[in-house]
Amino acid sequence: MKTILLINDDGIQSSGLLALKQKLDKFGKVVVIAPKEEISGVGKAITSTKHVRIEEVELSDGSRAYATDGTPADSYLLGVNKILKHSPDLLVAGINLGPNLGIDDFLNSGTLGAAMEAAIHGVPAIAVSYCKQKISDQKVDKAGITAQELELTASLAQKIVELVLREGMPQGADMLSVNVPEKADCRRAKVTSLSYVGYGDIYAKEKKGYRIAQWRLADYSDPDPETDVYVVKEEECISITPIKIRLQHNKKALESMLKNLFAASHL
Repeated sequence: MKTILLINDDGIQSSGLLALKQKLDKFGKVVVIAPKEEISGVGKAITSTKHVRIEEVELSDGSRAYATDGTPADSYLLGVNKILKHSPDLLVAGINLGPNLGIDDFLNSGTLGAAMEAAIHGVPAIAVSYCKQKISDQKVDKAGITAQELELTASLAQKIVELVLREGMPQGADMLSVNVPEKADCRRAKVTSLSYVGYGDIYAKEKKGYRIAQWRLADYSDPDPETDVYVVKEEECISITPIKIRLQHNKKALESMLKNLFAASHL
């Protein structure tokens, strides 16, 4: 029996988490551990300044899950080391209620942070995101996203999970980031690369200071047709991005700098 660890950053009672869980149950043992409340935008952060608690909770379908007051990366580490006591066959993160596109989202998303944590530990990881055109009120708008609205995204994730469990990850990929547009056609999907265009001015001025008041697909921009941003925003096409997390280290390029550094040094 396969073991799948399911995590998100929208909170344990998110409609995206439940929609995905119900699709994955057919593959084996699905263990759900996720933050008790929404904790988006924390990337791969782990909690180091306070205790992190785990409690058993009941999802709306009556199944049991584990809620933490930590981050999605905490959820992975706690799930593996304290609950499963072994590595899962697969980590699935999502369904994230909102886009996860480009390098900024890759580094900032808690959903992708959980996938990154799994990939660091050699566990195949799939992050799944539903690219709603506009989220004006994080709590209200996300609460209004229904299982029916997420059906295509959840079904696509189910098919990808089935392939990965049967055939393994594509060569050279540690994790997959799947982004499904709000008006996606299930017959149209492209393999993409991460956009390296960062955020623009996403903060709004309010009485208490500056805040990211809304999240809009329109605020993403990249003219490169090979990127996840272009494919989702301009073509309204499903984007699947293979990601390898090992960073590149061009040591030879630094050798001359190092020689000059010590040549001019009196150390």
